[in-house]
Amino acid sequence: MSKFIKLSLILNIFFFVGCSDNSSIIAIAETEPVTTSGDAADDPAIVINYNNPQQSIILGTDKRAGVYAYDLSGKKISYAALGEINNIDVRQVDNKIYVAASNRTAKSIEFWEFNQQEFFNNLPQSDNLFDIAARSMTIPTNIDVYGICAGLIDEVPIVFITEDKGPRVEFWVPQTRTLIGTFSNGGESEGCVFDDENKTVFISEEEVNGVLKAYNLNNEFPFEIPFIVDSREGNIGGDPEGLTIYKTSEKEGYILLSSQGDNKYNVYNRTYPHEFITSFTIDDDPKGIDGTSETDGIDVTNYNLRGKFSKGLMVAQDGYNYDGEEMKNQNFKIVSFKPILKSINKSK
Repeated sequence: MSKFIKLSLILNIFFFVGCSDNSSIIAIAETEPVTTSGDAADDPAIVINYNNPQQSIILGTDKRAGVYAYDLSGKKISYAALGEINNIDVRQVDNKIYVAASNRTAKSIEFWEFNQQEFFNNLPQSDNLFDIAARSMTIPTNIDVYGICAGLIDEVPIVFITEDKGPRVEFWVPQTRTLIGTFSNGGESEGCVFDDENKTVFISEEEVNGVLKAYNLNNEFPFEIPFIVDSREGNIGGDPEGLTIYKTSEKEGYILLSSQGDNKYNVYNRTYPHEFITSFTIDDDPKGIDGTSETDGIDVTNYNLRGKFSKGLMVAQDGYNYDGEEMKNQNFKIVSFKPILKSINKSK
């Protein structure tokens, strides 16, 4: 990217952010860049080490090549060349870790189940990402897979997977390879997140319409009558992309959305009617890490990971990763959730 294009990005951020009340946040760490050039890094997922929270890890997809594992400082721990893994998601319950990913090479769901102690004990000992390829359950789908999100219903893992260049969404129970059903989200969709406790799936419809929708599974015919949370006519700029949930209690908290067209992150109330609260940007630290732009995937945790991450953290893909004036391959930025919470509380 030329300096002129970078300047255009800065002006774009100023237009949408500098003249508004959006809060400016800076990253305190970043991952090593992915090895694939171009538009490659896409979606992160956080895996919590409950026995040693500071040794929790971040999974990050290279949608052209495979999956990375990073520590909380952003250092690469491991890598697995699994093919075109677009999105990835994690659920943890009791002593189990479930990992789900969308594999565009095989048009499949990749699903793994691990014992937590085994997972973290094996992780540093191999460059094959805890032997993830050998341990995968590959589930063929009926669509060209794109985005994915995992969830738990009565401690049973579930998966929603979206269609590339199409409106369909499939709902699976991966452990039994059971397709529960298929529904339409209206247009091409990628980002999604499932709220386990409120039994609601949020899906961002990008491309033509640019709409964030919610489907509450507690309602009758939930997939026929979505609730429109936001759109380009409201607070979304360009494509709505990555989605994640920050929990403040069992059923309360915040929905975070990557508003890709204006390089910001929207915050919505987790509970119905999911009203818009505020937005923020991740900007350049003049003394350190560059900010984010055109973000695809995001993830957060509210878990106390100690130190700067005592209120949890956020991970965001960066579409244009700069080191000074030099543009490097894409990566993921790591942000303490403390300043984000402060920004949210000021907006209430």
